[in-house]
Amino acid sequence: MFDALIIGGGAAGMSCALVLGSAQNKAFAKNKRIGIIMHQKSSHLQNALFNNVLGLTPGTTGATILEEGKEQLTTQYPHVVQVENEKVSEITKTEAGYTILTNKETYQTKCVVIAVGYTNLLGIKGLENYIEPHPRAVKEKDRIWLKNIDHKIEEGLYVAGTLAGWRSQFAIASGSGAQVATDILTLWNNGVHTKAHDKVHDKV
Repeated sequence: MFDALIIGGGAAGMSCALVLGSAQNKAFAKNKRIGIIMHQKSSHLQNALFNNVLGLTPGTTGATILEEGKEQLTTQYPHVVQVENEKVSEITKTEAGYTILTNKETYQTKCVVIAVGYTNLLGIKGLENYIEPHPRAVKEKDRIWLKNIDHKIEEGLYVAGTLAGWRSQFAIASGSGAQVATDILTLWNNGVHTKAHDKVHDKV
C-alpha cells in the first residue's frame, strides 16, 4: 500500500516526487510510502530545448532533464520507489483509496497523482468521466484536461501539469507538481498548511 503514487515521470510528476520525498524528516511524512510510475517515453520533454527557464543553463535539453531527474530522485530520496517500464491501464476507486493496474502489476494507494500530459490519447480506464477539452490549448490540437478544482479531482485523486489544465510550459508544469505535493503534505499534516524545502544555515 502506497500513501501516494504518482503516474508520470515528466516535469510535473518528478517535481511532485521530489517535494514529497524531501519531507521525509517531517514527523507527519516520516513513514509515508511514496512511489512514481515513470511514464517518460511520451513526455513532451523528450524533444524540448530550454533557453528561457530560470536556473537552467541555456541549451539544456528535456531529455537530459528526464535522465538527471531520475538520478536526482534516486540519490536524494532513495525511499521514493521508482517503477520503470510499466504503463498504467486502469484506475479503480476502492474503500481504502485506489487500485492502479499496469501492464505488469497491481498497486494499492491512498492518493493518486495523474501527471501524464494532455494529449487526447489518454489510455487509462477509470478517468473517462473527468475528461474535457483543454481550456488553455489551441482547439485544433485536440488536447484534454481532467476537470479539477485546484488540482483535486476528487478525494485522494489529483492531477498535475498540462493535464490539470495548465499551459505546456516547463516552469508551470514543475510548479504544478510541487503544488500538488504540498497539498498532499498538508493532508498528511492534518490540514495544517506546509511546504518542504532546505535552507543554507549561517556559519557559526
